[in-house]
Amino acid sequence: MTDLARYWPPFGLTLATPRLTLRPIRDEDIPAAVQAALSGIHEPGHSPFSTPWTEFPAEELGPNMAQWYWRCRGTMSPQDWTLLLGIWHDGDFIGCQDVGAKDFATLKTVSTGSWLIRGVQGRGLGKEMRAAVALYAFDWLGAEVAESSAAAWNQQSLGVSRSLGYELNGTTRANWGGQLRDVQKVRLTPATFKRPDWTLEVQGHEPTAKYLGIG
Repeated sequence: MTDLARYWPPFGLTLATPRLTLRPIRDEDIPAAVQAALSGIHEPGHSPFSTPWTEFPAEELGPNMAQWYWRCRGTMSPQDWTLLLGIWHDGDFIGCQDVGAKDFATLKTVSTGSWLIRGVQGRGLGKEMRAAVALYAFDWLGAEVAESSAAAWNQQSLGVSRSLGYELNGTTRANWGGQLRDVQKVRLTPATFKRPDWTLEVQGHEPTAKYLGIG
């Protein structure tokens, strides 16, 4: 366990899939995360995010991302937590996969979100990283439900959801970056989860779970 992980246990967490390493983003990872985002995640003017953070001026992107990482760490508690996991592939930072929950002790429900640079999209890595957090949520954290959502037009994201066994869970209208969007909700349970044919390798779980108030 590293010195920082002694004081903030999630820093000791690592999830490994056949091709990817997922772990909480540290301060020294922020430059790589910013450069990955600047390299392009989606077509210009076609943001899939409820807050169009990738379309802010380039000089604002780094400070905004850093503040977001610090805010999530600083406000984390067993009642409301978000793990922001960086994604590494062949040593390169290629995206972020988050998993979070509110009132997890009662609801046993997590929510997830993610982004992946365009340069590696279409190779199944997005499905692999989402499968990783589903496995971690169900098998290690004891979650009973995993929820997510995507703009109704984002068939690429919804296609990944369907391939993992997510079921459609209603639609809503939302203000995404000042524009009206129809948002498709999706829901996954251990019973519907289409598990991958590989085993998730996990390190640093016990201290992280204790920090999150998960017995």
